[in-house]
Amino acid sequence: MSAAANPKAYQREALRYPGDLTDGERALVGPRIPPGKRGGRHREVDLRAVLDGVFYVLATGCQWRALPKDLPPKSTVHGYLTLWAWDGTLERLHAALFVQVRAAAGKHPSPTLAIIDSQSVKGAEKGGRVSIRRVLTWPRRSRARSATSSSTRSA
Repeated sequence: MSAAANPKAYQREALRYPGDLTDGERALVGPRIPPGKRGGRHREVDLRAVLDGVFYVLATGCQWRALPKDLPPKSTVHGYLTLWAWDGTLERLHAALFVQVRAAAGKHPSPTLAIIDSQSVKGAEKGGRVSIRRVLTWPRRSRARSATSSSTRSA
């Protein structure tokens, strides 16, 4: 659905910041965020505010320490973002929303066409980033081959 077809859904003037979630967006994202762990302290932070903080940094490109004071602290927002990246929440969220957007556009849930240019093929034939990394990485030597152990050899 384009902004011209449904302009009211794309209006963001009523929101505090450009990255804030609307109620409709929150309804899509909210059920896919995992609940707090059993036992221990209960979650005291509002996850909507955490998501608003993450999207604020993404939308504005600011540094973490430049988060506005009415959002959760930078350590909380960054901590949840790294947790969600580590446990796969971000990948699952992206995949689910990707399928929904394609279905809303009347397309098959997974794309059936790929475009490959000649540079991609050349990089894949040579090994791509793997071969570059191998060249730039210093060789690792064991301690047995160090100068200290060679000077203490028995004659």
